[in-house]
Amino acid sequence: MKNLTLKATAIGSLPHKDSKDAISLIFDTFKDIPFWPQLSNINKHEEMTIQYLQGIPGLKFDEEHGKLFYDALSDEFFIELEEFFMDYEAIVNEKNFSSLDKYAITPPYSSAISLYFEKLKNKNYEYAKGQIIGPFTWGTSICDKDNVCAFYDETYREVLIKGLTLKAVWQIEQIKKHSPETTPIIFMDEPVMSQYGTSAFITVKREDIVNALSDITKVIKDFGGLSAVHCCGKSDWSVLIDSGIDMINFDAFAYTKSLGAYAKDMDRFLKKDGYIAWGLVPTLDRDALEKVTLEDLIKKFENGVSDLEKKSNGKISKDMILKHSLFTPSCGAGGLNKELAQKAMKLVEELSVYFSKKYFNNYEV
Repeated sequence: MKNLTLKATAIGSLPHKDSKDAISLIFDTFKDIPFWPQLSNINKHEEMTIQYLQGIPGLKFDEEHGKLFYDALSDEFFIELEEFFMDYEAIVNEKNFSSLDKYAITPPYSSAISLYFEKLKNKNYEYAKGQIIGPFTWGTSICDKDNVCAFYDETYREVLIKGLTLKAVWQIEQIKKHSPETTPIIFMDEPVMSQYGTSAFITVKREDIVNALSDITKVIKDFGGLSAVHCCGKSDWSVLIDSGIDMINFDAFAYTKSLGAYAKDMDRFLKKDGYIAWGLVPTLDRDALEKVTLEDLIKKFENGVSDLEKKSNGKISKDMILKHSLFTPSCGAGGLNKELAQKAMKLVEELSVYFSKKYFNNYEV
């Protein structure tokens, strides 16, 4: 991966009520890896569990209660399912994009994504970030009328995985259409991964999560993108590594040393050119964000790097970690006010500038 070292980007959500304002903040702040924002304060359909439903058979949105559910028993579903599988085959395996726009993300499910693509034109970004909700999080957030999670339904789990794959492919193709030299990075947002292994998901098989992430990752890579997973908490990082992703993004403010317990896995991950996206700016803790300084975050990062190096018993060098690190907030900023969100974005970029100058002097001001 070219020139990702110590760069900065962010997780999707922002609190803005004006999409142009949000896009301006992103492109003014992130000089290397811009992203498109999820703006649920503009429309509730931009919440990440709802945002990706277009074109996916069986998904129903209860407008009155704001709840997404699936129905895999109706005649309508089976008619839609046949067409959906044919579309998937044509798009993913035959590279025939005639039906790809059926899986686009358009208003009211995003008010900013088209502005984002237009803004990419003629800017020559090396990377641009897109995102989908992760298959484990989505599959355990959507239930049928009997309250059975979609992830436990083998057939419908496949529908969700393929649907999210098409959402990723659509974003990749849009980024490449508007900026042909740009490499898309697709983040899968998997907050529920922090609960994997707990009593709430005791019956979930490890291989099912690995396979779900792996299936999407393989297609992202086949279409010229990079695959990342964002989990705003601790997790079994070996699950993500075994899925073949290119990048792990975690809450490095609250769980700075959580990678050390998986030092062996991190060693093989980094040696295969995997990247760690350190979510150092505390967007999940309003009080902490109000108080935190750049100096505080610098210390946290250096402590995290030292801890991973130490727990690997010298197998992972500091230089290896630094060369395979970049920065993000700990999670999305949609729950903050506008001023704090702006502070968070600025701190992420300042971390990139500081460490690039300190270690590699390769940041272009």
